Amino acid sequence: MDDERLKILFLSAEAVPFAKVGGLADVAGALPKALRALGHDVRLMIPRYGSIRSDQFHFEKLGKPISVPAGREEVRAHVFHTVTEDGVPTYLIWDEKYFSPRERIYGFDDDPQRFVFFSRAVVASLPLLGWMPDVIHANDWHTAPVPTWLAYEGRYLREYRHLASLFTIHNLAYQGVSGRLILTFARMEYVKHLDVEPPGQVNWMAQGIANADLISTVSPQYAKDILETEAGAGLSPLLRQRQDRLFGILNGIDYDRWDPATDPHIPQHFSLSDLRMRAVNKAALQQTARLPVRDDVPLMGMVSRLDPVKGIDLLEPVLEQLLQGDVQFVLLGTGQPEYHEMLECLQSRFPDKMRVFLRYDDPLARRIYAGCDIFLMPSRFEPCGLGQMIAMRYGAVPVVHKTGGLADTVIDYHERPDKATGFAFSPFTPEACLDGLRRALGVFRDREAWTTLQTRGMKTDFSWKASARKYVDLYRRAVELRR
Repeated sequence: MDDERLKILFLSAEAVPFAKVGGLADVAGALPKALRALGHDVRLMIPRYGSIRSDQFHFEKLGKPISVPAGREEVRAHVFHTVTEDGVPTYLIWDEKYFSPRERIYGFDDDPQRFVFFSRAVVASLPLLGWMPDVIHANDWHTAPVPTWLAYEGRYLREYRHLASLFTIHNLAYQGVSGRLILTFARMEYVKHLDVEPPGQVNWMAQGIANADLISTVSPQYAKDILETEAGAGLSPLLRQRQDRLFGILNGIDYDRWDPATDPHIPQHFSLSDLRMRAVNKAALQQTARLPVRDDVPLMGMVSRLDPVKGIDLLEPVLEQLLQGDVQFVLLGTGQPEYHEMLECLQSRFPDKMRVFLRYDDPLARRIYAGCDIFLMPSRFEPCGLGQMIAMRYGAVPVVHKTGGLADTVIDYHERPDKATGFAFSPFTPEACLDGLRRALGVFRDREAWTTLQTRGMKTDFSWKASARKYVDLYRRAVELRR
């Protein structure tokens, strides 16, 4: 079994390069590629949204339309096929109601019906593929009906009985809760009510956890956090019941996509061997932000969704204190309007020290990673986090709240100076965050110590290679359990 080439169908609501809202898309774009590099037959399946245009990708329609159960009717859908530049075969589910007329991925009142429809379409499409996986890897609540269907119906159907399932939790905060009539829509009325579900409701995240052969989440520390703390978002009792099936595997980043030596969006390429050239990127970022161009002033950067979970509540009191001193701060992100207002107010008070860009802008994000000295991630919870890994890859030193994947990836300077890659603060308070930043600013003045921190961060391997091997181990374990 250990030498067998596995067949894996990877399900996701979003995936680079087709459609992206958050980190799930990066994982769905990078992990299948890394698994294929290990010799496994991995294929991706996502919905085909209206924003995924045929002039950007070469699509082929597979066979006849599939018939997908949706309440009392059978809805026709088509399966399209393409292959990404990285060589990953990809199937896209197209229909005339739930996905293709919609440009956005999420945010509709009928999201539960849309993603239940996608999950049922996945099952309906399997005979059409001419290829049957050993494992279905479902990600987050949007695809949880698939392992749930396999647990109830799949075990009684000869062609699906062997199909193992892995369910990965990327963010437990989003659970796909809806009324139990959704089960009638899915034609899955047999699904049992769980203790963690409110009366009359279905929680698809909970159903995925309860019914998959194995469960994983995106960092070892987050796998522990969700068992005991408020990070469990009401599902800790269920997760503790299935603790023997729960594993934490750290996400990676795609080293081909995130490389300061080749990134076309940064003004000056650099690597470990010519780290001093990074100063060009700092000066360019200061110019873009209309801040004084000075190499001696510490430039703090942040790229984030503006949301309470990302620790934005800590920013106002922390920046009030820090911006009194000789520092600069640049932030890129969008989110809740009250945070936009708060940040713009701070910017108006400190116009020569702070600049906010309230938008989504991937090239600018890369210039912030490549140009800031300190990268701040004060998240209340962070299942894994990619920003701190990208920052280290680009020579920025992270300051993070000690939670989830941030705790797994950033080694604090004052706890382990011989192995440190950044600064981690705890508890989640403005005082602790301020202390973490002040400690970083203190070390910044010691150029030799700072260069050592940068170098160590850039040398740390956050590629997908090691994580992909751990996923292969889980797939094999799931297949054995299914057998």
